[in-house]
Amino acid sequence: MPTVKDVIVRKPTEEETKQCQSWPIWTCEKSAFDWDYTQTETCLILQGRVTVKDRPGSGVISFGPGDLVIFPVGLKCIWQVTESVKKHYNFE
Repeated sequence: MPTVKDVIVRKPTEEETKQCQSWPIWTCEKSAFDWDYTQTETCLILQGRVTVKDRPGSGVISFGPGDLVIFPVGLKCIWQVTESVKKHYNFE
């Protein structure tokens, strides 16, 4: 089963940024919730801060504005939105 160690966080290329701009936008206020990835998600964080923790487990990863994040299918995690988040997202 994937863990947060399998999550990719990096800065997007110019081409990737342009592609992401055509994707839907998702927003969320400060909160915490469980999430199970049944598809791979790629997202571009526009604003806010998020920490994602393994469920179960102890792995943690954080990201914020300007980060391109790729979540693998099968990841079970807890999202902790520490600053209201806004992102473009795409499920494969």
